[in-house]
Amino acid sequence: MHRTALVTGAGSGIGRACATALLQRGWRVALVGRNRSSLEATMELAAAAPSQAWVLPCDVSDEAHVTTTFADVQHHFGRLDLLFNNAGGGLGAQLPDEISGDAWRQVVDVNLNGAFYCLREAFRLMRHQQPQGGRIINNGSLSATTPRPGSIAYTATKHAITGLTKAAALDGRPFHIAVGQIDIGNAATDLTTGLAQGALQPDGSRRPEPRLDLDAVVSTFIAMAELPLSANVLFTTVMATNMPFVGRG
Repeated sequence: MHRTALVTGAGSGIGRACATALLQRGWRVALVGRNRSSLEATMELAAAAPSQAWVLPCDVSDEAHVTTTFADVQHHFGRLDLLFNNAGGGLGAQLPDEISGDAWRQVVDVNLNGAFYCLREAFRLMRHQQPQGGRIINNGSLSATTPRPGSIAYTATKHAITGLTKAAALDGRPFHIAVGQIDIGNAATDLTTGLAQGALQPDGSRRPEPRLDLDAVVSTFIAMAELPLSANVLFTTVMATNMPFVGRG
C-alpha cells in the first residue's frame, strides 16, 4: 500500500527538504503552500512523477480553503498517512508595544490557527479511513520552550503548538493517530542567513550563531515519520550544537 503524506510550507526551506526526502523514499506527497511556482519547483527538484506528487496551493490561515484541500487529498489519494504541519512565519524583532493587532493576528492565523485547521482535517481523515490511523508531526521551534528577544508573537504561537501537540496526541490514542513535535534550532535556510552575520542576544549584543545543516533536520524528521504507529516521538529537539540555547549559551 502506498504511503501518502501532506506537507504544508512545502515550497521552501524545511518543508521543501522534508517533502523531497519523502518523495525520494517512495511516498506520495501533497505539496501544500501559498505559491504554486515554489511548489512546482519542489516537485522538479525531487524529480517526482505527477502520480507521486501533487501541487496544492493553499493558504492555511483560510479555514474553508484548508477543508477543501484535505477533501481533495482524500479524493485524489484515497487516504492520508502523514501530515507535516510545517507552515509558519514570524515578525522582525519588535517589542510588545510595537506590534499592531493586525500583525499579531497575522502570525496567530498562520502559526496557530492554520496548524489547528490542518491538524483537525488530518485527524478527521485518519480517524475515519480504513485502515484507521496515521501520524501528525507539528513543526514547533526552540521558541516553543525558550524565546528570542523581540519575538513575542512567534514565541506565543510556538508555545501553543506544544499544547496542540499534547492534546492531539492524547485524543488520537483510541484511533491509532500518533502526534509528535519536532523543535528545530537554527536550520540553514534562506530565513536564517542573517544568523551568520549576527543575531540579537538577550544582553542586547549581536553575535554570529552557527546553523544546522538541513540534512540533519531531514534525517530526524524521517526517523519520526517512518516509525510504526505503535511508537511515537512525542517531542524531539534538533539544533546546531554550539548555538546559544542550553543554559546561558
